[in-house]
Formats: sequence, structure tokens, C-alpha cells
Amino acid sequence: MANKKSDYFGLPYIVSVICAIIPFTAWIFGALTRFMEGKIVAGIIRLIGLGFILWVVDLILMIVSKHILRLLNI
Repeated sequence: MANKKSDYFGLPYIVSVICAIIPFTAWIFGALTRFMEGKIVAGIIRLIGLGFILWVVDLILMIVSKHILRLLNI
């Protein structure tokens, strides 16, 4: 069986959901993944506190669709 990877650093789905539920890890992982994708502005927005709304959206979409929606492609 192939190892399917998820959005947080290639972690398995259940581990990614647990990380997405915890606000601190979701905040840090969200910013780090955006920086790693080269989306500096999106990473900074997550770090300065505007990421709360994005955290809620990420959490819902991670549970429902098993992927994080990239709202900010900048």
C-alpha cells in the first residue's frame, strides 16, 4: 500500500489533522509551509495574527477534503 502524504511536511493524514487542530502548531506549520512554497506574503500574514480565520478554514477543509486550501497564492 502506497504511503499517501498530506499537506503538513508529508505527514500522514491523521497526524496532519491533529496538528491542524492545535492552534499553535497549525499557526507555525501553516507559516512554515507557506515560506517553503515561496509564498512569503502568505507566511507573514499567518505570523502577524491574521491567520486565525485561515486557521479555521484550513481546519475545516483538512477534515472534510483532506487538503489545505491555499487561499493566498502570493
